[in-house]
Amino acid sequence: MLRIVYIGGNQYANASGSFKMSVNETCARQTCAREASAQAEPVLTVSLTLLFAIAVGVIVTNLFAPQTLTGLIGPSLGLTATAGGLVAMATLLGYAAGLFLLVPLADLAENRSLVVRMLAGAAVAASIAAVTPTAMTLLVVLFVLGAACSAIQILVPIAASMAPPERRGRAIGDVMSGLMIGILLSRPLASLIADAFGWRAFYCVSAVTLSLIAAVLGWRLPRRQPQATGNYPALIVSLWHLLRDESVLRRRALTASLAMAAFSLFWSAVALRLARAPFDFDQRAIALFALVGAVGAAVTPLVGWAGDRGWSRATTVAAHAAIVAAFALAAWGGAPARGAPLVPVILMGASAILLDVGVTGDQTLGRRAINLLAPAARGRLNGLFVGLFFLGGGIGSALAGLAAISGGWLLVCLIGAAFGVAALLVDWLGRAK
Repeated sequence: MLRIVYIGGNQYANASGSFKMSVNETCARQTCAREASAQAEPVLTVSLTLLFAIAVGVIVTNLFAPQTLTGLIGPSLGLTATAGGLVAMATLLGYAAGLFLLVPLADLAENRSLVVRMLAGAAVAASIAAVTPTAMTLLVVLFVLGAACSAIQILVPIAASMAPPERRGRAIGDVMSGLMIGILLSRPLASLIADAFGWRAFYCVSAVTLSLIAAVLGWRLPRRQPQATGNYPALIVSLWHLLRDESVLRRRALTASLAMAAFSLFWSAVALRLARAPFDFDQRAIALFALVGAVGAAVTPLVGWAGDRGWSRATTVAAHAAIVAAFALAAWGGAPARGAPLVPVILMGASAILLDVGVTGDQTLGRRAINLLAPAARGRLNGLFVGLFFLGGGIGSALAGLAAISGGWLLVCLIGAAFGVAALLVDWLGRAK
């Protein structure tokens, strides 16, 4: 049966229903040719790149800070220890909903106004969270806050679309460095603000910063009207078709899920290990340890540059190997020891940096790959990509407590290394195809 598929105004047919030429490669080449010749397109300057990096770094703090604040929020609103976990989960569930239900709108609505409206909604939600008197109201507001923070995944493809195709990987790496620094700093910053002024102060600060970011983005961002036409229900239905048809999306989302599972597993369990001998860290020391991981975010521009030079496959394999090596160091550093903890602390710090290098490398190259696919579907592609690896992060967090209780730190490291090995296996299978 003859099937005809239209891509970028050209038609491709194959009697067996499969393409001789990769759809993804065709889209990428046509995207490069079209965008290289579009002289009127806005250019991603250094100042705009910095703005994008700061914006996503500020926004993402709202997603991970509640994990630190749960111990303070729960008792103040009368929640039990078990129910207190809902505080951290509400924001993340809202974010997941936003990825699948709000981010696809970037392919239908004008992007600048969409981002500004979402961030304005996030600022309002944070303001309400700072004064809400009941736990139920807080959970609803945090869900809305998380959904509005999915604007991050609209900003990343906007930045990618403004960069020339030959520099797109570097641009995404620069923006991703801000995102990863925001993730890693969110917990210690929230702890410091809450220790000094209470947990409500964090949401006051968040409301102000989100308002400022929305105002600056409204001023500096260029208008970006997407190419897609249609209606919202059709847009949501098309998510399944994109996932089915884009092999690059499926493969990159799978390795990103495995990498994010390893990342969440480590950072969810490492506080438990550092609180025991030979480390005996208190909460402040654990918060400072989290800052060490931010060093790994410095490599993201280099990873993006390597992707632009055509070294994506080798760099991806190196990133996944770094995850395995990181957990080997973590197992060594976290092994029971006597005497001064200097060497174990160095090993644990090195493992945290190496792990963050591997995870940010995988995500940067994954985002570069999917942003070279169909331009008209960038919002949906990014929403799917992040939504799927977000599920991997949830699995890693869930396994952290079970592994720590069942087999201690060694089992945590074995599971984390297994995630890295699985990602390497996906690399090998992808190359075989």
